[in-house]
Amino acid sequence: MNDKIVVGLDIGTTKICAIVGKRNEFGKINILGIGKADSDGVNRGVVVNIEKTVQSIREAVAEAEKQSGIKIEVVHVGIAGEHVRSMQHKGIITLNHPDMEITREDVARLHNEMFKIATQPGTEIIHVLPQEYTVDNQTGILEPVGMSGVRLEGNFHIVTGQTTAANNVYRCIVRAGLEVAELVLEPLASSAAVLTEEEKEAGVCLVDIGGGTTDIAIWENNIIRHTAVVPFGGNIVTEDIKQGCKVMKRHAELLKTQYGSALSEAITEDLIISIPGPRDRAAKEISQKMLAQIIQSRMEEIMEFVIAEIKNSGFEDKLVAGIVVTGGGAQLMHIKQLVEFVTGIDTRIGLPGEHLASGMVDEVNFPMYATGTGLVIMGLDSAGYIQRPAKNIGLQQQLSSEESRTPNYTEKETKENNNSTSLLGKVKSWFENTLTNTGDFIE
Repeated sequence: MNDKIVVGLDIGTTKICAIVGKRNEFGKINILGIGKADSDGVNRGVVVNIEKTVQSIREAVAEAEKQSGIKIEVVHVGIAGEHVRSMQHKGIITLNHPDMEITREDVARLHNEMFKIATQPGTEIIHVLPQEYTVDNQTGILEPVGMSGVRLEGNFHIVTGQTTAANNVYRCIVRAGLEVAELVLEPLASSAAVLTEEEKEAGVCLVDIGGGTTDIAIWENNIIRHTAVVPFGGNIVTEDIKQGCKVMKRHAELLKTQYGSALSEAITEDLIISIPGPRDRAAKEISQKMLAQIIQSRMEEIMEFVIAEIKNSGFEDKLVAGIVVTGGGAQLMHIKQLVEFVTGIDTRIGLPGEHLASGMVDEVNFPMYATGTGLVIMGLDSAGYIQRPAKNIGLQQQLSSEESRTPNYTEKETKENNNSTSLLGKVKSWFENTLTNTGDFIE
């Protein structure tokens, strides 16, 4: 197992990141390489431009290969977006064993039955996450294998997503020359990277603030209880700064990352920031206090959505471990104080460093790499959160065959050139033989 190497590919709205890792003899993660590229073909977690996304994937993977010295062929991919939905469902099967003992095959059969439930048109099941089991009316069972009973029931947290969105992710991966090992909901991957087992048992809410979306995952008693996606993230904050300060987008992003604060009251000095103007125009001066007010207004709105999801989950009073904020948005100054101010719940910033032991720890130990690191961890643990539907496996094979049938003009031209060279060689050989046989005449 220590030789197993896993690659996590985080296809985000602002960046596409590939992280290569393996587990050492102490159970910690050794980061072998990391590659990052700008994400120009993804909007709010959904692929909107295949070619640009494929190009970004290739750039990120190539950089990760260069750093790790490993040829990357298989990746564990994260999926998110506002199209992701979750629901609770109960399944029941009757046992027919003579000894009435529950086996792992029985549990797997119950899980597989969940993939057959009806979903909304155009959607498919991404995850079937077991919560609790009931054996002959005995409730609260977490591991039913080995127990005796006649009827096995299970409560499941089912995550669905748009079929087209999932297919486009597969299409991008295949066109980039890679294979998908697992398709994992990004909040689950982030949870694996930044949450402790104690927090999952006590009750905790993970808030992953990305570029296009904010992902939510609520855990209690080591069971995933609720997942949701808020269709707002760091990019909308950048857009607010662009409109409010009347600056270009790249300047707005720099203002947010270098001088931005999520809590305007924390800015005591009225610092003036000078932004270079367009060609032949004067520089623009912006107050840091005003900048913080713009950011705080939007971040409060995002956190209001988070509070609504916490209340909808029914676990508002069970978050003993509070809230853990991660993702690129967690790097915003004073974000911890703002979340505590809005929600009234104890909050900390989630970093993946707890699971890292060696390698490129300093480069990866940031909230923005939580999802990529979590994909590596889940791949190494083979956590079994995802049971990829067979049609997606078939889709991969179909896409791979389509790619193999795509005309390769370079090879075609080479073949034609070889044929031309062969013909020219035959003519040249015939001409030389003719000259040799008629040598006396030539002289």
